[in-house]
This record gives sequence, structure tokens and C-alpha cells, in this order.
Amino acid sequence: ENKGRGYELGNGKYIEIEPGELEAVEIESTHTIDIDKFVPEEDIDKRYYERPYYIVPDDKSGEEAFAAIRDAMKDKGRVALARIVFAEREHILAIEAWGKGMLGTTLRYDYEVRDEKEFFSSLGSPRITKDMVDLASHILDKKAGRFDASQFKDEYELALRKIVKRKAAGKTIEPPAEREDRGNVIDLMEALCQSVKTKGSKV
Repeated sequence: ENKGRGYELGNGKYIEIEPGELEAVEIESTHTIDIDKFVPEEDIDKRYYERPYYIVPDDKSGEEAFAAIRDAMKDKGRVALARIVFAEREHILAIEAWGKGMLGTTLRYDYEVRDEKEFFSSLGSPRITKDMVDLASHILDKKAGRFDASQFKDEYELALRKIVKRKAAGKTIEPPAEREDRGNVIDLMEALCQSVKTKGSKV
């Protein structure tokens, strides 16, 4: 009962918003996607992409028009920018051709994406030697591969399942031992050299 919602007006001042008052801004959910424009796919900054959804027509009669738009977008390399309402909020969708259907990815609003300058402003412009770049390039070549999502495992999820099974079997769950502080790597060049030496016999 001590929790509430509010909006910051500035200088640490907040105005409290009651649950009933939020209903005044609720938008009715629809199953209609309103397309505003078609843009080149490279126009969309990847930082704006959020959550993907598969899109298919809701009945057989719409499949022909759906396929025509899909193929035209594929041919021209265009992405549709559209609006849709669900979960009581309007969302912006970037829609692209995807196999026999389409993929709609919700986009963040401009105010949700922070400018990188506020994070990168403290970074200097160190002079990098050619040897260091060559060494880094060598490591990139040794570690080259292709993306395969199945190779990445959610270690937290796997560990959590093990704990649940152990507890279900009546076993005691002991807290993990404190991890040893490895310290910080100070010399990046030395770290790169050590990385190469580890596989020295294969170089």
C-alpha cells in the first residue's frame, strides 16, 4: 500500500498518478497494422530494434495481397514502418520480408535510445601501432567463424534447472564459494600476446 506511480517534473519533484487516471491514456488494442512508409532497410539504426514477431495474413483471402507486398519489399530492399496497438500501447513496427511471411520488429522510440556521446566522451584517441593491429587481426582470423545461435547456451537457465532438480530430490543447496578476484588486465598488448602464445603450436 506504500507503493505508487508518479512522473518526474524535474528537480526531484514528482506528481503522483492514480491507477484510475492511467485509464484515460489507454489505447484500444487492434489487430490492424497501419503502414506509414517504406524505407531502405539500412536507414534503421540497429539500436532501435527491440522485439521480433512473425506476421501472417489473418485469412486466405488476404494471402495474395500479402505475398505481393512481401515480394515487392524484398525486391526493393525496403522495410515498412508501421504502427500497431497492443498491450494498451501504440508500438512502431519495422516490417520486412521473411521467408514465406514477414517479420515485424518493434522499435524503440527516440527518447528510449541514449546518445553514445555521453558514454564515449571520456575515451581518448590512443595511437595504435601497426604491430598491435596486426596482432589483433591475427587473433580475429584464428577465431573466425559463422553465427549459429544453437551453439550458445543459457548457462543461468541450465544451472537453475540443476538446482530445482536437486531441491526436488530433497538435497540441500549450498551457496557457492566466493570467487577469487582475478584483478584487472592492465596491459592489453601483453594480453593479446598471451592469447597468441596459448595456441603457439598451431600458428
